[in-house]
Parts: sequence; structure tokens; C-alpha cells
Amino acid sequence: MLASIEKTPLTIFREMKLFIIVWVGQLIASIGSSITAFALDVWVYEHTGSVTQFAFITLANTLPLILLAPIAGLLVDRWDRRWTMILSDLFATLATVALGALFISGRLEVWHIYLANTFSAIFVAFQIPAFIASITLLVPKQHLGRANGMLSFMNGTARLIAPPLGGVLLSLISLQGIIVLHLTTVFLGIAILFLLRFPQASIPAVAIEESSFLKETTYGLTYLVARPGLLGVLIISAFSIFLVGGVQVITIPLVLSFAPVTVLGTILSLFGVAVLSGGLLIGIWGGLQRNINMIYGCMLLTGVSLLVAGLQPSVGVFVVGVFLFFLIRPIIASSTQAIFQSKVEPLVQGRVFSIKGAIEAAGLPLGYITIGPLAEKVFEPLMATDGLLAGSIGQIIGVGTGRGIGLLFVIMGILTISATCIAYFFPRLRLVEDELPNVVDGVALATPTADTAARLPSTMPKT
Repeated sequence: MLASIEKTPLTIFREMKLFIIVWVGQLIASIGSSITAFALDVWVYEHTGSVTQFAFITLANTLPLILLAPIAGLLVDRWDRRWTMILSDLFATLATVALGALFISGRLEVWHIYLANTFSAIFVAFQIPAFIASITLLVPKQHLGRANGMLSFMNGTARLIAPPLGGVLLSLISLQGIIVLHLTTVFLGIAILFLLRFPQASIPAVAIEESSFLKETTYGLTYLVARPGLLGVLIISAFSIFLVGGVQVITIPLVLSFAPVTVLGTILSLFGVAVLSGGLLIGIWGGLQRNINMIYGCMLLTGVSLLVAGLQPSVGVFVVGVFLFFLIRPIIASSTQAIFQSKVEPLVQGRVFSIKGAIEAAGLPLGYITIGPLAEKVFEPLMATDGLLAGSIGQIIGVGTGRGIGLLFVIMGILTISATCIAYFFPRLRLVEDELPNVVDGVALATPTADTAARLPSTMPKT
């Protein structure tokens, strides 16, 4: 521990150099992809005038990730992960090339974009778990927190830069120019991967048996069920993403209930800064030695931030609460990922991380379709000036437009705090970092306790 603390930034850079080079290439490609996605969103809205169309775009981007997770994870574990990333990026760009050709010929239609997004998402379903599973091969265990923080920083940077830069580029080089820029950034990321060599995971000295295709594709889920501590960590992560979906879907109507549209734009930009800052913070700091304690603490702060955000119809109070909410999110994601990377054998990380990603991805749209209708159909009527709760809770947080959403924020905060406290008393979750062995190159560094060992599969599917 002391040696880790005394390491200089130069030493840390040397130990993470290979990952940092890959990360830079993926950051450039991610910015290019995000700018293109923003430009296509604008094109769809200009040609349809329908916000509902964005729901279909989101569905086209996420559904393949969920449906293909078991198969993608299995194949990622069997294939070379560097080449999986290269080929996934390469094939995903074919959809962008097709959109560019259709736009130049004047034949581009909205359904083409849905189809192209679905096609790209199929290959992204392979690229994401391959990248995440490669981190344990590229980064020493003590730097996993930093590496995952850098991933959050990468995503936050792309989301923050894409809207303003995309708007400027649309006026300067139009959609076809942005597509060319996108292809350039992706090919740069591919070139970096092509010139590097990833360390290979060694084959663990355990018995390996032949398994059916169905058994191997469901292995990731079986693996998690056999390790209730890891499953608990995943449930917390998925719940936090569910909260993100809920906050995103009700933030705009809540802010517009007490502030103009210009203020709304500033607030949304601040939330992008919060995500970026959270990723940068955990990337530099690296987090606590015990990631599960970090998760517990951040989930408690998440609950407090939601509660504060809904208390009063005030721009200042709301911004403080939700800024803290988005600042914490990358820290939770990084700590969750660090636990999985240190406890899941590299040779099966593709399958496990694919299932993990699918469950987490489902949390966002679930938050949209759950929290949105609750706010509109239930809580807003309850907190109207003549609503059922106007004379009770309304005396504390106010009544009228937006106060039902405010109450929903408060309830989400209270439930998050309560759920976190309850989760603390689940020993398999609280002791997950003690009971499950750490792994490096597929070799266990510690022996599970007898209680944990009883839950672990005796064999591993052939990889």
C-alpha cells in the first residue's frame, strides 16, 4: 500500500503506458462518433419535427447490445481481443459510409439511420466487452480505478464536446464533412490498435470441460448467480443507471417549471461538466483501497443529492443536487468495474462483462419509461394546487407545476438511501472483495472462503 502511495506520476504513466495509448485512440474515435450521432439527431429532428423519433434511435442503439450480449461475450473470450476491437470498429464504420453515400446522393431517409444505427450497434456489442476485458491485461490491478476513471472521463468528454462542436461543424462542413471526420477518427483509433500488441491471458490450471453452446452463452449469467456478491454489485450499478435515466427524463420539465429555456441549456452543460469532473477525479485519485466502501458511500451521497434537488423550486438548489448526482456517477461506475476486473478471470471476462453491460444498458430505458409516466400521471396531479398532497407535503416543498417531479426526486433519494443501508447488511455484498479471490492473467491470488467456494462452479467452459 505504501509503495503504491509513493509512486510518482511518471511511474504510474510507465505502468499504464500501453493502456493510455489505446485510450487516446479510443477517445479520438469516441469524439468523432459522438459528433456524428449529434449531427444525425439534428438531421432527424429537422426532417420529422418529432422528439419521439429519438426514442427509436435510442432503441436501435441499445437493443442489439442487450440481445447479443451472451453470444458476443462468448466470442470475445474465444477471439483475440485486440483484433476483435479492430474488426468491430472497421465493420461499424460501414454503416457510416453508407449514410454518407445516401446523403450525398440525396436519398437519405430516417429509416436508413435506424437501420445503420442497428448495424453499428451489432459490432459495438463486441467492441465494448473486448475493450473492457482488455483492461486487466493492459493495467496492473492497483491502477484499475484510474483506468476506469479514464473511461468515464472519455465518455464524459465525448458527450460534452459533441453538441457544441457538432453544431459548429454542421454549419461549416455539413453532414458529409462530419462523416468524413468520423471515419478519420475511427481509422486513427484502428491504426493505434494495429501497431500495438496486447499481453495474452495465461490459461488457468483448472479442469476444463466441453459444454453445449447454450450453456456457454449463458455462462456469464451462471457465473454471476454463483457469486451473489458480484451479482449484488451489478444490481447496485444497474440501479444507479436506472436513476440516471429517471433524472434525465424529468429534469427538463422540472427546470422549465421555474426557469427559462436559456437557463436549461446552461444547466444541462453543467451536468456534462459534472460527469467529466467525476471521471477526471477518479482517474487521478484512483479511489479507495476497498471499492465496495466507495460504492456504498457514493450511493448514500446519490440519495442525498436527489433529495436536495427536489426540495425547493430553486435553480441553485436543483443544480447543486443534480451536479453532485452526476459527479458521483463515474466514481460508482469505476469502482464497480474495478471489482469485476479484479475478481473475474480474464478468460471469461468477455461473457461476464457482456451480461453485465446488457443488464446495465437496460437500466437507462427502464428509468425513462418508469419515472417519466410516474411524474406526469401520478405525482404532478398529487402536488397540483388542489391535489391530494397539497395540504400536507405541499406545505413543505411547495405546490403547482413541477412540484410533483420535485416530490419524485425526494422519494427517489429516500429510497436510494434506504436501499443502500439495507444492502450494507448483505454480507456476500459487503465482503465481496474479501471472499472472492483476486485474479491476474487468469490465476487466482487468494483462496475463497469455504462459504464462497461452495457457491462457485467446479469447472469452467472451454474457451
